Amino acid sequence: MLSDAGSDNKKYKLLGFENGKGLAVVMVVASGKVLKIKLSDLLCSEIADDLSKLEVREIYRKFYSNGVALSVYEITDRHECSWMTYVSLNLMLFALYVFTNVSAAKPIYLEAFDVTVTPGVFLYPFTFLIVDLLNEFYGLRLARKAILFVFASNTLIIILLSVSTYAPGLPDWALDAHYDEVVGHVASALVASSVAFLVSEYLNSYLLCRIKELTNSRFLFLRVFLSTFFAVIIDSFLFFYIAFYGVMAGSDILAMVGVQIMIKMFFALFNILPAYGARSIFRHYVASAQAT
Repeated sequence: MLSDAGSDNKKYKLLGFENGKGLAVVMVVASGKVLKIKLSDLLCSEIADDLSKLEVREIYRKFYSNGVALSVYEITDRHECSWMTYVSLNLMLFALYVFTNVSAAKPIYLEAFDVTVTPGVFLYPFTFLIVDLLNEFYGLRLARKAILFVFASNTLIIILLSVSTYAPGLPDWALDAHYDEVVGHVASALVASSVAFLVSEYLNSYLLCRIKELTNSRFLFLRVFLSTFFAVIIDSFLFFYIAFYGVMAGSDILAMVGVQIMIKMFFALFNILPAYGARSIFRHYVASAQAT
């Protein structure tokens, strides 16, 4: 007997259909294994007995329409691979951004170069690469949505960390005062980086799209480098002057800005090759799957 539409499937669940192939995509609930079965074979199998009435109705609808009729279980129509890639890029951008800000609480001294930097300086330039990829694959509007998502998440982290310092700690916990100090430093760095991030990434995405229009989508290396070049300069100046103005001498701040710009420029050049590789992978696996 077929189960009701609202009940949970015991053994199998219909995930969707592969258009043009006459295949249904079914998941084994216990193991998570995914099966691809011909619609005609599925309707004659025991699997159909475990599916809900709604799922079976959609299978019959797909079967008798020769795959033409749309259903609530479409896979390719949702462009799932494309959107999962978009979400993954968002999460990578968020993870890199938060790491670079939290790690700012621990400056490191590179004796070989006689410079002081934060650990995040070596990873932060990759945020520009991710924004470049978002612009390249999804356009300016969705790239800016990703930037706003990271900015809003960062704001929430600042608020939660600041509130946590007012919570009463254990009387004999030696790290209580140190925790408040670190959180205070991280929160100030997050505020400075939020402003720098929002302005620089908006500038980066805008320049990338403008250069893309002017060059008729040619010369990827040119738009990746130039957009990152100007964004890096703006980001470094805003971050250090907001975070350290009045705390450090202006000459020291300017020296740190110079070091940051040089390091980030190196990564701006390095980002060109991954940009080409990512574009090739996206076109081959994501765009081609979406087209089918």
